[in-house]
Amino acid sequence: MWRARRAAVACEVCQSLVKHSSGIQRNFPLQKLHLVSRSIYRSHHPALKLQRPQLRTSFQQFSSLTNLSLHKLKLSPIKYGYQPRRNFWPARLAARLLKLRYIILGSAVGGGYTAKKTFDEWKDMIPDLSDYKWIVPDFIWEIDEYIDLEKIRKALPSSEDLAKLAPDLDKLAESFSLLKDFFTTGSPGETAFRATDHGSESDKHYRKVSDKEKIDQLQEELLHTQLKYQRILERLEKENKELRKLVLQKDDKGIHHRKLKKSLIDMYSEVLDVLSDYDASYNTQDHLPRVVVVGDQSAGKTSVLEMIAQARIFPRGSGEMMTRSPVKVTLSEGPHHVALFKDSSREFDLTKEEDLAALRHEIELRMRKNVKEGCTVSPETISLNVKGPGLQRMVLVDLPGVINTVTSGMAPDTKETIFSISKAYMQNPNAIILCIQDGSVDAERSIVTDLVSQMDPHGRRTIFVLTKVDLAEKNVASPSRIQQIIEGKLFPMKALGYFAVVTGKGNSSESIEAIREYEEEFFQNSKLLKTSMLKAHQVTTRNLSLAVSDCFWKMVRESVEQQADSFKATRFNLETEWKNNYPRLRELDRNELFEKAKNEILDEVISLSQVTPKHWEEILQQTLWERVSTHVIENIYLPAAQTMNSGTFNTTVDIKLKQWTDKQLPNKAVEVAWETLQEEFSRFMTEPKGKEHDDIFDKLKEAVKEESIKRHKWNDFAEDSLRVIQHNALEDRSISDKQQWDAAIYFMEEALQARLKDTENAIENMVGPDWKKRWLYWKSRTQEQGVHNETKNELEKMLKCNEEHPAYLASDEITTVRKNLESRGVEVDPSLIKDTWHQVYRRHFLKTALNHCNLCRRGFYYYQRHFIDSELECNDVVLFWRIQRMLAITANTLRQQLTNTEVRRLEKNVKEVLEDFAEDGEKKIKLLTGKRVQLAEDLKKVREIQEKLDAFIEALHQEK
Repeated sequence: MWRARRAAVACEVCQSLVKHSSGIQRNFPLQKLHLVSRSIYRSHHPALKLQRPQLRTSFQQFSSLTNLSLHKLKLSPIKYGYQPRRNFWPARLAARLLKLRYIILGSAVGGGYTAKKTFDEWKDMIPDLSDYKWIVPDFIWEIDEYIDLEKIRKALPSSEDLAKLAPDLDKLAESFSLLKDFFTTGSPGETAFRATDHGSESDKHYRKVSDKEKIDQLQEELLHTQLKYQRILERLEKENKELRKLVLQKDDKGIHHRKLKKSLIDMYSEVLDVLSDYDASYNTQDHLPRVVVVGDQSAGKTSVLEMIAQARIFPRGSGEMMTRSPVKVTLSEGPHHVALFKDSSREFDLTKEEDLAALRHEIELRMRKNVKEGCTVSPETISLNVKGPGLQRMVLVDLPGVINTVTSGMAPDTKETIFSISKAYMQNPNAIILCIQDGSVDAERSIVTDLVSQMDPHGRRTIFVLTKVDLAEKNVASPSRIQQIIEGKLFPMKALGYFAVVTGKGNSSESIEAIREYEEEFFQNSKLLKTSMLKAHQVTTRNLSLAVSDCFWKMVRESVEQQADSFKATRFNLETEWKNNYPRLRELDRNELFEKAKNEILDEVISLSQVTPKHWEEILQQTLWERVSTHVIENIYLPAAQTMNSGTFNTTVDIKLKQWTDKQLPNKAVEVAWETLQEEFSRFMTEPKGKEHDDIFDKLKEAVKEESIKRHKWNDFAEDSLRVIQHNALEDRSISDKQQWDAAIYFMEEALQARLKDTENAIENMVGPDWKKRWLYWKSRTQEQGVHNETKNELEKMLKCNEEHPAYLASDEITTVRKNLESRGVEVDPSLIKDTWHQVYRRHFLKTALNHCNLCRRGFYYYQRHFIDSELECNDVVLFWRIQRMLAITANTLRQQLTNTEVRRLEKNVKEVLEDFAEDGEKKIKLLTGKRVQLAEDLKKVREIQEKLDAFIEALHQEK
């Protein structure tokens, strides 16, 4: 306190000296005054009335300089010149004589006045706290009840003790001596007068400084200060990035022995991925925020996105459309700069050029795969996650560039398709539209601005970005035009924020770091900033990234809970519909139904191995005989039986059996086995399972069956081994017992009776109904059938005359039959006589062979004696025994191949088909259809979305 009082006294002395000096007009040099006095002098001196305007630079909320306080700018000190030296000795003499009076009077009056003025100023500075008493707790006002203030007052020092604290006169004398030296003869006093005389001229010179120069000086200093703090911020961000990278690497290595939680942006990206697959008519899937990047073709959309992602991750082409389908890029922070697709586990290291090239190639392949034949672009989205230290967390969707004209090589509807894709993303009321405009071309050529203004007419969720500003500044004659573009005055659209960026020099091989350095260097020297056409927070992709990220998370926080409530209502509606329609069924979606069907199909395949060997052999033997019986009867037995003796019969049979075995029989047997396996497999797959049968699987089972059979091929070595077995079986003629003999006769009778029945049916169709059917069923013969009937009767008469007639008619016999028929008025053709004879003789032969079978029942004894001294020859029975035994041995061999090899190979094929179907989503949608499937599918998706949204909201609240 006493120091303040000394300073006040000294200041007042100085003021009094300045005010009352004769012939002197308050022009003492400012450097010789006390510090406090100097401040008062400056505030009252008319020549120094200039005050620096207060710096109130209002940065927008997206500026990277928001959190830094600017230091006060320092104006250049005003320099006063010196006039020639003058000697005013009368004035100095008067000053010395009146010195003591001025000192005493000034100390008394000035000290009191200054103290009062200072107290009043401090009192005015203190705000009125009467309206803010509620801020102070109640116990403060009642503190006298708890503390004895009287004791504290008594404990304070008395007034006498406080008086001792006042300064003594000796010290004041020392102070006066210092002031005395101030007015001593010599250079200091002369200097004071020089400054006084020159003061008026320097004031005039200072006032001549124009206001424009002051403003330019302040703007230049402001720009330098902003750039200075921008560089400081960048350096701090770089250091912070390195530190966070080290921390994340330590956590990633498990040094802290804790499991890292999934980041907020990853959780949000998973919600969007699920929503992209949710295809139903509930209109809630597109209301969650994402940043939609739109712009004209070659406007720099991809380059801006790469600068935000800090890596060249997209395919590039000179003027060619490279973005052929939407690409959803999820940016998040991580210890390593990597990228990976949603449906792949491979990580691409973005710090290595070979991995970057592989990533660009993979994106291009996925785009071309999404584009259907006959189209140029596709609405299917490619999902990509990019992680790295210092990346801003957000979700961006890069859309195909808007075009004005369809060029050669494009589909005719390419323009309309791009517009529909862009509108589908932008019509989401919570989508942030990042509108990219090429600054190097005329604003009137822009197409995307009209589209954006239609989707967001008030500009409440649009951020405008002007690219290639370096080219624009170089080529545009009027820089104010760029300002008009940035401020949105040349477009019919409004925006939430306006930004200007530079994305390189046009060289695709430039690194992100080189582009960033070029961008910063350009804006530091740009006239756009120096002339205040652009603000510091409106330039560089770094500020743009911060702005977009802030806007994205603001939109997410405002809308995510509302969307969660919407999905809760949708889930309730779906669950109610399911309970009303399918009360006794579980809610199985398409994938779960496919797994259930897969297990049933595999169980049915396994059941093939449980078929008994006897059942396999019976089916195989019966089916094989049905396939070869015609060949055996027509091509082997009948030609051999028409011979006159047993030797010729056996020789003919052996030759024909050998030819049959070498060429047709093994192949036919394998075909029969494969068809039998198919039939059994189909029977197990398609037969109903009673009440447990679910017809929703029928189409899937049928498709699996057909595809598995199509892929299955019998073992190529089966025919070779089977040929040897069949040949050995047919060469054996030794019937071991009577039972085998009787079985052969029974087999022969069945075969001949079946052929006889077929022959009689053929004759009936040829000659028409007999007299019974004509009378009972009122049927009649046609004219052709009547001719066949007359021919048949004539041929039967000839056979009765000669029952051992050979199989072929002689020409004279044909002529005789024709003339006999002509005599009765029936005109016949020789070919008709031959066709009728074939069926008539066949029936006659089969009846004779059946009678011979009855005679051979007792012929086993003669067979054992090789038919010596016997008129009975049963070589045909031996032939059928050989055929029967061959069939049994072939069926046994095929059964072994089936059970040991082919069933397992078929099961393997079925598993492969099921695996292929499981990976083919379109196939599952096609084969598993119906209201029940779609309802369960929608219910599962809505539940999954709601669960992920709830988890995301909880994590979002925890982060707050």
